[in-house]
Parts: sequence; structure tokens; C-alpha cells
Amino acid sequence: MNRRGPIREKLNQLRMKKLFSLYPRSIQATVLISFTVVSFVCMLIMGIVMYLRFESRTRQLAEENSRKLLTQSVSSMEDYLRNMRRISDAMYYDVIKDMDLEKQDVGSEMSLMYEANKDNLISFALYKEDGKLISAAPIAVEKEGLDVTSQQWFTDAINRMDNLHFSTPHIQNLFANDTDYRYYWVISLSRVVELNYGGRPKQGVLLVDMNYNTIEHMLKEVNEASSGQYTYLVSGNGQIIYHPKSQQINTGIIRENSSEHALYDDGAYEETFEGEKRIVLVDTVSYTGWKLISVIPVKSFYLGMISTRYFVIMVVSMVILTMIIMNQLVTLHVTGPLLKLNESIKSLEAGNVNSKIYIGGPLEVEHVGKTLQNSMDEISRLMKDIVREQEEKRKSELDALQSQINPHFLYNTLDSIVWMIESEKYGDAVFMITQLASLFRVSLSKGKTIIPIGDELRHAQNYMNIQKVRFKNSFTMTYEIDEEIYDYLTVKLIVQPILENAIYYGVKNMMEDEGEIILKGWKEENDIYLEVSDNGFGIPEDKQKYLLTEEGQASKNGSGVGLINVHKRIQLRFGEQYGLTIKSVPDEGTTVTIHIPAIPNTQENRDEMEKGGSGYER
Repeated sequence: MNRRGPIREKLNQLRMKKLFSLYPRSIQATVLISFTVVSFVCMLIMGIVMYLRFESRTRQLAEENSRKLLTQSVSSMEDYLRNMRRISDAMYYDVIKDMDLEKQDVGSEMSLMYEANKDNLISFALYKEDGKLISAAPIAVEKEGLDVTSQQWFTDAINRMDNLHFSTPHIQNLFANDTDYRYYWVISLSRVVELNYGGRPKQGVLLVDMNYNTIEHMLKEVNEASSGQYTYLVSGNGQIIYHPKSQQINTGIIRENSSEHALYDDGAYEETFEGEKRIVLVDTVSYTGWKLISVIPVKSFYLGMISTRYFVIMVVSMVILTMIIMNQLVTLHVTGPLLKLNESIKSLEAGNVNSKIYIGGPLEVEHVGKTLQNSMDEISRLMKDIVREQEEKRKSELDALQSQINPHFLYNTLDSIVWMIESEKYGDAVFMITQLASLFRVSLSKGKTIIPIGDELRHAQNYMNIQKVRFKNSFTMTYEIDEEIYDYLTVKLIVQPILENAIYYGVKNMMEDEGEIILKGWKEENDIYLEVSDNGFGIPEDKQKYLLTEEGQASKNGSGVGLINVHKRIQLRFGEQYGLTIKSVPDEGTTVTIHIPAIPNTQENRDEMEKGGSGYER
């Protein structure tokens, strides 16, 4: 007889009794359980709906954030490339275009430009159209057997002259470096430039090798900031410039759809590549045709959603509110410092040299601000060093002028005074002594280097009065000075050396009473001109071009102060657009014109010019 059936039935009855004993019998408990079940079902349905909505919203936010990150990355890269363009433009328009390469060396200026931007540069190089190197920085020794005319950056520049050309990354292999055997990955920016050889224009190619590590570091930061996705850079023809998994791609471990991505227009695309669904965001980098690609695997959207399923039913509303608040806070925290940094940079671009770069916000923004500030401080320091060197050079030249009345001139003048006294020509002796005293008074000028034009002309007149007595009035001196210019400022001792040249090289050896010297002075708009003319023997044409160069100092008489000294002092003080011009016709005479700015004689202008400035803003 099978007794298991009744036993099993009895066990089932016991289980049912236990189950019913757990069911509440009170109305309160029934309503509570009913509402709990209904609430649970409603919350479950709402949770599922909210979860699906949250999933969709999460995907949308991820795409938007990725697009913002991609846009910011493109903007940063464009800023970097734009800065490289500015460096290339500065090298071309501010240095190369203004130089006569037949007489001047561009190497020093190129080295200065490199030193100011070496954090982002590997080298500068300037080539002729036939591929011959003109100058380079920091190393100017080419490798043997190198033919740059066959390299892509050179041919691109020559074949398309109106554009600037960015190459893909490659190893810099132009210059031999005996002290540093490292190989640098660079991106070359090349362009055709116009070279000036003694007024004859020729074509050349300017090469700026940018440090590829800068772009690599920039994109590494982007990929580190991205979770579950990656960003890479390709050229217009699909060649990979940077990829976080470039080694695996090169060894064939993984593949990338870069050739098709390079053909995409800017925007978002969905694709399936090697069985994986993913979203591709594309943005083009200006100036280059490069494309920055952000790849987001669809499966990355679902990471972390499992735990969210159990959490979303209870806290979905709080999570949405928190996300909205956090999104605003994060956006403000990230973009606020960037906007402040941008405003400080705009202030510098507007010419406010005292403006400070904003330093604050996230570590990345703070690092950028510190780097920019350090760069500006370094540029300011270098500029001050240049000004200091120029000022020291100016002071040394002015110190040399303290002995501008040479012993021979002084001896002859005193000898003439002694002769007059012995001949009982006391009036003439008094006149000579008076003129000599006035001459020394203006020469010393209490140690000042800036004096009114009236004092400078009085000094010149004293000098000529003495010389006329010494040479027994063998020449005539005429003054045609507009009195309006007397109360403007000038560098002292610029007229007397020219008058001295007019005597010794112009009228000294002429027949008696045939020599004539004319000193003119007038104001024209915001400039003043002083002109010394003589009817002497003139200057040979083959020597005229050397008078205002350093070679012109080889032959000097009188005070030992040549025309080049006056010319350089004026330019050092007021700028390259001022100085001397010389016109001479053999056997007819010579005219030397002094060109200086019209700066009123005020205490403020005198103090500013004595400190090394060029006067007030006109």
C-alpha cells in the first residue's frame, strides 16, 4: 500500500495554512497591501517608462556632450594652427619682406622668433626656389645629399602658391645635429614667399615645423576625458594623423574605417563596422582639410544601466532634477573660466599690454592660463632686454660725443685767440672766447642729451663763427631758419658735424670767397627738416652709398664724428623712418638733410626722451 499520497497531501495542506496565516485579514492591512501593490505596479510601469526615457535621454546627452567636446577640441586645434599661421605671417611680413637678403642676414631675426615660440616649434627654415637653404633656426646645417625640392611640403607650396600647406606628421630629417641625436615628429607648415635681393624679387619657400607632440597631447587629453568612446584625426584623403590605438592599427590587430570617415561631411552618422553598431561624429579642422572623428560604440550607452534599473523606481525624479542642476553647475564650472580666459586674451589682442591672463577654473584651464601668462612674461622680458641693449648702445655713443671738439680744433682756436691778443685785436679775441664758451656750454648741456632746436642752432652758429675766423672768412655762411622750429626738441650735436663736413670736404680748398654754406630749417606737417648745403667739390658717386653705412666711418676729420654717427643716433631715438639723406653732384656741391619728428619743448617730453623714449604720441 502506497502511503506517500496521504502524506504529501497533508504537507500541502500545512503549507496552505501557513500561507493563509501570512495574509492580513484586517481592512487596514488589506488597503495598505492593495495600495502598495497598485503603487508598486504604477511605479514599476512608470519606472520602466522613465528608464526607457532615461536611456534615450542618456544617449542624446552623450551625443551632445561628445559633439561639444569635439567642437571644443576642433576649436583648440584651430587656435593652435591659427597661432602657427600667425607665427609664419609674422616671420614673412615683419621680417623677410622688410629685408634685402643681398645685404642682410635673416638668421638672427629667425632665431629670435624661434626662441619666442620654441615651446610649439621644432624649427624655422627659409629656402630659395631651387631648394637651396638661406637660413634656419635653431640649427642651420643641412644633411648631406638632401633634396628638399622632392619633398611633399616643398612641392605643395610651389604648386599652390596662394595657400598655406599643412603636411601630415613625419620625422624631421632636414638638419644635422651633432649634439642632439633625437628624431622629432613634426607637422610642416609651408608657403611660397617673395624674397628681396637688391630690389629684385625672387621666390622662396618658408617652412615652419610644428611639434607634433602638441597635437598628440591635445588629443590624448580629449580621449582621457571621454569614457567608452575615442577620438582620432585623419587627413582629407583618409590617412590617420593621430589615433589612440595607432600601434594596434599599424600591426593589423584592429582596423579603422578612416577612409570612409574622411569622405563624411560634418555631422553625426550611424554605422555598423565589423559587427559593432556605433555613432560617428565628424568635424572639419579649418585651414587643413583634416577631420576630427569621434567614435561612440552604441553599447557604451548601456554601461551602468543595470544598476540604474533597480534605482530609478525610487529616485527617478530626484535623479532628473539632480542631473539638470549638476549639468548647469558643470557647464558653468567648465565654460566660465574659459570665457574669462578668452576675455583676457581679447584684451591683450586689443593692445592692452598691462592686461593679465586669467588663471583659474579647472586644472586644464588653469594650466593653459599659466602657460600663456608665462609666455607673455617671457616676451615682455625679451622686449625689455632688447630695449635695454639699445639704450646702452645709445648711451655709449653719446658718451663718445663728449669729446666731439677734438684737440686739434681746440688748439687752433686758442692759438688764434693768442694771435689776436698779441696783435691787440682784443675785440676779435673777446668774440672768439665768447663763441667758444657758448660752444662748450651747449656741448655740455648739464649732461642732457635732449635740447631745444634753438640751442642746437646756436651751437652750430658759434661753431661756424669760430671757423670763419680761423679760415679768415674764406667762405660765406647763410642762415634761412624758420623761427617756428626753435621751440621743438632734438638730440643734441647733430648739425655741427654736418657743418664740419661741409667745411673740410666741401669749401676748405676752394678759392677765397668762393665757398658758400647755407643752413636751412623748416617744419612740414608733423616733421622738422634741417638742411646743410655747400657749393664745394661734391662727393664721388661711388662713395655716396657708403656714407650712411658702417663703412662710412673709415674716413673722418675734424671732430671725429661722422655722418653715420648722427644718422644712427637719430634713428635709435626716433625710428628708422628718420635720419639723414644725402644728395651730391661732383663739382656742384652737397646737400645733407636732417629729418626728425616735431616734438614740442615741454618738461614732460624732455623727461620722457631723456629716459629713452621717443617723445609724445603725435
